[in-house]
Amino acid sequence: MLAIINGLIHLNGIVMAKAKVDKTNAMRALDQLKLEYEALSYPCAGDEVLGGVEVAELINESASVVFKTLVTHSDNKDFVVAVIPSDEHLSLKKLAKISGHKKIEMIPVAKIEALTGYIRGGCSPIKMKKTFPTFISDKAKDLPYIIISAGKRGAQIKIAPENLQKAIRYQFADISDVEEVEN
Repeated sequence: MLAIINGLIHLNGIVMAKAKVDKTNAMRALDQLKLEYEALSYPCAGDEVLGGVEVAELINESASVVFKTLVTHSDNKDFVVAVIPSDEHLSLKKLAKISGHKKIEMIPVAKIEALTGYIRGGCSPIKMKKTFPTFISDKAKDLPYIIISAGKRGAQIKIAPENLQKAIRYQFADISDVEEVEN
């Protein structure tokens, strides 16, 4: 596996060379807080948007540790962020209930960048334009690390949930479902 750790390129655990890492706002926020994380990257061409399961394959990780960040809005137009394993589906009903709303919907893709500062396929829960209530799947509680977007396509952050909690306020919750969603 190819990884960039502390500015060094590692290939299958062997340090190969020094890497020039293009830091994202999310990475800079973690650096500023002196939190330990690992920067990971994967090939991504232009406007190509890959799903979390595809990203997991590219970085040789299980889809259950690669989490996706989803932005929703409530019936009274409050915004709520959900971070769930990439191989699961967001339960809008569960998220609405835990966040204290009657109804929750996904925001239109066209509004993601204006609202969060991030583009589709590169949305990180760290360092959004504004702070929104954030809920992370309770499945992350028992994991030594999760992998989230670093704030741009092709870049990921591997971080322990307890370190992530020092960077953003969030609550663990049962907000996702494993079964397929019917159209």
